[in-house]
Amino acid sequence: MLSARDLRVAFPGRRGAAEARAVDGVDLDLRRGEIVALVGESGCGKSTLARTLLGLVRPTSGTVGFAGKPLEYGGRALKAYRRRAQLVLQDPSGSLNPRHTVYDAVAEGLRIHRYGGDERAAVTGALARAGLRPPERFLLRYPHELSGGQRQRVVIAGALVLEPELLVADEPVASLDASVRGEILALLLRLRAELGLAALVVTHDLGLAWNIADRVAVMYLGRIVETGSVETVLTAPQHPYTRALLSVLPEAPGTPVILSGEAPDPSRVPSGCRFHVRCPVLAEGGAGHRGVAAACRTQDLPVLPATPLAHTACHWVAAGRTGGPG
Repeated sequence: MLSARDLRVAFPGRRGAAEARAVDGVDLDLRRGEIVALVGESGCGKSTLARTLLGLVRPTSGTVGFAGKPLEYGGRALKAYRRRAQLVLQDPSGSLNPRHTVYDAVAEGLRIHRYGGDERAAVTGALARAGLRPPERFLLRYPHELSGGQRQRVVIAGALVLEPELLVADEPVASLDASVRGEILALLLRLRAELGLAALVVTHDLGLAWNIADRVAVMYLGRIVETGSVETVLTAPQHPYTRALLSVLPEAPGTPVILSGEAPDPSRVPSGCRFHVRCPVLAEGGAGHRGVAAACRTQDLPVLPATPLAHTACHWVAAGRTGGPG
């Protein structure tokens, strides 16, 4: 349904500084009815990638395809695409106009796309599918009169009202209480089962990915460094970055791996493996033991292919598979 090939997005630097490579070579596929979790720390390029896939950001190079056709960036083409692919934002309080009732918030998309059917029926149907029942109780309420979970359901209803084929959910439960997160995740799974929706879920939480996703793509500094089925990636992680992210989950065995510092500035992407400046395997001598320490520091890794198979962009992992450097 949705594909990216060698996707790159760079933003101009300030005052003559080098450009920031927010997305720096990504291949990604999303099939119909599939949920893919895009996971990584803040600032690794996840949200920029998601917005580029929706046509909200135009790529510097590479292509986005939808339903087998390349995405076109003319106004009419983008409007038609956004009816089929909808964004669900992290903060429902920020994405809902406080002066609009729930009815107006959900009906906004119908009015933009000049819906010709029964508007009230479409709005109440979307609210019911989003779990706000009976929907008539919510039509004249304002956002401040709702709980956080109810506001997020209104946002989801606003996306569903256009009957899209794809949802891109950017940290959909990050601002919600733990007791409500499970309800929203269960809702997304039910929508996939009932409507056949595909979803790209952007998150920093690998635990969320485990509960909702079919596949996981782990992103670091503009590039996907590990991808595969959720069971493969989260039960047998290969990349040192994925291992570190998993190690800090409450249920993870062993000692948490605390990464030093923050991810580098995307305008100063390190040479070689972009993770090598923080990599505990390199720092503790594991890469040297396999004879790839120099490669980690100097040799860039290829963009991972967009296939359902598990892939890892790591010199140390590759050397372990082949018995030596490679």
